[in-house]
This record gives sequence, C-alpha cells and structure tokens, in this order.
Amino acid sequence: MDKTNDLALCARDRAHLWHPYSSSVAHMPLFAVASASGVRLKLDDGRELVDGMASWWCVIHGYNHPVLNAAIEEQLRDMAHVMFGGLTHAPAVRLAEKLVEITPDGLDLVFFADSGSVAVEVALKMAIQYWHSLGLPGKRRFVALRNGYHGDTLHAMSVCDPVTGMHTLFNGVLPQQLFVSAPAAGFNVPVAQADLRELEQILAEHADELAGLVLEPVVQGAGGMRFYSPDYLRAARTLCDRYQVLLIADEIATGFGRTGKLFACEHAAIAPDILCLGKALTGGYMTLAATLTTHRVATAIGAGEPGVFMHGPTFMANPMACAVSLASIDLLLQSPWQARVAQIEAGLRTGLAPCVDMPQVADVRVLGAIGVVELVHPVDMQRVQPLFVEQGVWVRPFGSLVYLMPPFVIGEDDLATLTEAVCAVVGRLDVEGGFCVPGV
Repeated sequence: MDKTNDLALCARDRAHLWHPYSSSVAHMPLFAVASASGVRLKLDDGRELVDGMASWWCVIHGYNHPVLNAAIEEQLRDMAHVMFGGLTHAPAVRLAEKLVEITPDGLDLVFFADSGSVAVEVALKMAIQYWHSLGLPGKRRFVALRNGYHGDTLHAMSVCDPVTGMHTLFNGVLPQQLFVSAPAAGFNVPVAQADLRELEQILAEHADELAGLVLEPVVQGAGGMRFYSPDYLRAARTLCDRYQVLLIADEIATGFGRTGKLFACEHAAIAPDILCLGKALTGGYMTLAATLTTHRVATAIGAGEPGVFMHGPTFMANPMACAVSLASIDLLLQSPWQARVAQIEAGLRTGLAPCVDMPQVADVRVLGAIGVVELVHPVDMQRVQPLFVEQGVWVRPFGSLVYLMPPFVIGEDDLATLTEAVCAVVGRLDVEGGFCVPGV
C-alpha cells in the first residue's frame, strides 16, 4: 500500500477510534500496520520496523509463528467458544494442569479471565472473599508498593501507585489502599533494612484490615520499570505469613521468562498465595489471563457464604485462547529460552552502554530481556515516536522511560538495530527533554 492509502487509513481511524492513553482531540503520531512476521512489523507504506516492544511484552515467539497459527486453526475446527458455566473442554483442562505444573509450588487452582487487569480484580476479590469466609470481613483493604502498576480497571487502579500509576484523576473515587515505599535496593543489592521496617510496620499496624499485599515480583513495570532485590520478596513472604496477610504476586509482565527465570518469584524461591498471569500467556495471540491460588484459599471461600466465588467472565477459558496458550508454553519450554534471554541481556547491556554517560540520562538498567534508559525529563512523544520509526524500529517510550522488551527470538543484528536506534534518538535530546538539533 502506498503512503497515500496509509494516510487515508489513519484519517479514517481518527474519525472513529480511540487509542490507549490518547486524546481524541490532540492526536498522537499513528502508523498503519499491514502485516507482521518474526520480529518485524510491515507498515502499509512498505517500511519494515524491528519490534522492540513485543506488542506490550506479550509476543515472545515473534509474529505469525506457524506452531501458534496451527494451534488456533486446529481448535477452530472443533469450536471457537463455549460458555464455561457448567461446561468444560480439553484445552482449558490441559492448560490449567500445565500452569499448575510450571508455577511455584502450592498454586493448585486456576481461574481464567480475559485480561491482566481482570486477573488482578479476580485476585483482590478472592482475597476479600477468603477473609470474609473466615469470619474476618474487616480484612478488605490492600497494601501495595509505590511505583507499582496493576491495571486500568477500578479496583486494580486502587493498588497502583497513586502518583506514578497513571490514575491520579480517579484517586477520589477509588477504594483507599495503603502504600509502602518501593524497595530502594537494586536487583543485585542487599535489601535495605529501612524498607523492611516500613513494610513490617504497616503490616503490623493494619493487619486486622488488610486482605493482602500486592506487588510485582522483582520488576515493577509500567509504574517505573524498576528492578529490586529478591531479598525484599523473600522478606515480604515471611512478613505476610507472620501478620496473616495474603501475598498476591502480579506476574502479568514478568511471567514466562522475561526476567531470566520462568517466573520472577523464582528469583526469591517463594510462592505467593495468589498469582496473576497474562500478556505472554498466549504468546501474544489472543487475550487471556489466569489467577492461580492455593487449596487453602479456595476451600475457605467454598466453605463460607455464599459458598461460591463471585466472578464469571463470559469468555472465560475461551477454547482457542487456551489452545494457543498451551502451544505457546510448550514452544517456550522446548526452546533454549534461557540462553536466548541471556543473549538478549548481554546485547542490551552492551548496546545501551553509550547512553550511560549522556547528561540527559538518569539511569540505564538491564535485567533479562528488559532494557531501560531512564531520562532526566519526560520525552515529547509527538516528536520522539516518528524518530524511532525513521530509525527503522518500533520503540514506544512512556514518561521519562525509553525501554526495550523484544521478542525472545530476536537475533543479534536486529537487537543491535534496536539499541543503536535508542542511543541515536536519546542522544538527540538535551537535558530538558528537547532536541539538540535545531528544527527537528
């Protein structure tokens, strides 16, 4: 398709579509995609972009993978969907068995939902209903880490950082939760005792009203792309047990190998009481999420009033989504994914190193297949996004963060293209977030 048609499609889009985190009045740059294969997006105007985002971190095997395509096609011949109330099917059963097998010990029951945000809603409802069933209805609030992000639905927003979690507008209408400082220690640094004292103090003071501690293990995603010490996670598990508060681990972004472990909880060798999964669960093919919990939590809910868990999505356990999830997990486990992630980590460290000495850069950090360049000031997306496209890459910064989370199948040359583009674009920024080159 030529550029004229590309522009026409974007104009039609803007007449009727509303994109995530965007205004329908002040339009952000928009690029029409014609197809995608491997680690490349092909635009309608013929340009190809190396994808550094894995479509918000979920397309771990790349696009248009024949194994995942076949899984959906095969399932489609049997049934695209069937309600999950009173019915079951093999893809859901097999996927639940697989998730129980590969996640931390003790998580034996799986509740499927439609998205990561809803998986968090389910987790919060499970925790509240658990304590209600035990005769402790006052335990209905949550404590979360600052700089955390857990989704855009109402209760999920309430456990996001009230300042950096992108939801400050709604603070007055959200349930009021408690927050502790995000751990100061980086991934390879011993946890600060001050962080642990603050966490223990809030758990001790509010144990009678707290249903759970909600956190993203080791890596905080959209709230700041921060990495923290596994020691903190181990201590949090101990403190939750001590003060009878459920530990809820949001691994929607970190699950399925992104940090170098299959699940980020493995860095601390702990198991949460409730685990949320999403994003890479289907390999980026369909929307599906899962909330896993223990027999202890499930049994208590079943024994209390009303005797059932009060949640039921219409498209729960969609057969095609379950089938492609199974294929994606098998594809991951049968691949040399650890070596691939380690290779990406090494490439990100080397490739992003030139940014370290730039005055407009506050920090450069890498963990697994995650590379982050944190700037002193937020970027101007209106001007920066097209620059990355001109460099032949798809990189979508937010706030003051320019980051890479490529598909695991990316090769060394394409990874180098991504890091070189980041260095080139960041290098054109001045300390105030503008551009050093006049007229750009």
